Amino acid sequence: MRHRLPLLIPLALTLALPASAQTVYKLVRPDGTVHYTDRRPADIDGVETIQVRAEVQQIARLRVESDRELRHAVVGNVLHGPLEIRLLAAEASNLQSEPALPLRTVLTGEGEQRVAVFGPLDPAQGWGFSLQLQAMPGDPRAVHEDVDYALPFEGDGWRIDQGWGGRFSHTSPESRHAVDFSAPEGTPVLAAREGVVMQIADDFRGAGLDLEKYGARANFVRVLHADGSMGLYAHLAPESARVRPGARVRAGQVIGAVGSTGYSTGPHLHFVVQVNRGLKLESVPFRMQGPGGALRIPGAP
Repeated sequence: MRHRLPLLIPLALTLALPASAQTVYKLVRPDGTVHYTDRRPADIDGVETIQVRAEVQQIARLRVESDRELRHAVVGNVLHGPLEIRLLAAEASNLQSEPALPLRTVLTGEGEQRVAVFGPLDPAQGWGFSLQLQAMPGDPRAVHEDVDYALPFEGDGWRIDQGWGGRFSHTSPESRHAVDFSAPEGTPVLAAREGVVMQIADDFRGAGLDLEKYGARANFVRVLHADGSMGLYAHLAPESARVRPGARVRAGQVIGAVGSTGYSTGPHLHFVVQVNRGLKLESVPFRMQGPGGALRIPGAP
């Protein structure tokens, strides 16, 4: 019996950017200031278009196991927390699957899980397939609770440089409700809410405004909260992470240090609370307590 099994499995894996590239538009305003946005302008004439390649960590692994005449798709969750996946057949010939493709499910923890089994519709004929996997951190069923977040610094020496909806870089759904805190490089970064360390990037070096080069090269710590939301602490200094994936952290615990990595003009902390909204990340509004009470965030109502 002939089986055509091209096990070519492209992975479309993403952290906070689209799977392999992001289109960014560079606008030069009449006063000479430069503005980047991922929203296509109505008038595209004279606007520079930049393709940002996403050099992201692998957050899922896909492999195919053989079991006599059947094949099983096995997905490994690399994160210490929930991962939403979508599995689809890029190519298929004489194929049946259980469950049917495309399928979407949530892997709740680290480790591997069989997610689909394949076989021929007609056992007397050759059959084959290739698979594509999309993945996104978080559980799309998560609902962000109305809680107070702690300031991610101890004492003073910091300031807010960009708030919600900031025109420089807080225009996309995953960063619209982000806050950029300027602080000296090396300043300890504290967890703003307790949770479990879900993911870390710690070995990127360099920064600049070349989106294609630096757009996805920021060091970060991602913390999973009890309600399923995720706190992202980004642009950290290289090799400054003080926690490891899977560790439980408490509010006020040191998790890293301020740096300037990735798309950055200087030392700062990019803090945002995100939820998975169906294979895409969206930022959510949050309250934060400062030294004198509720922190006034630019752009917040």
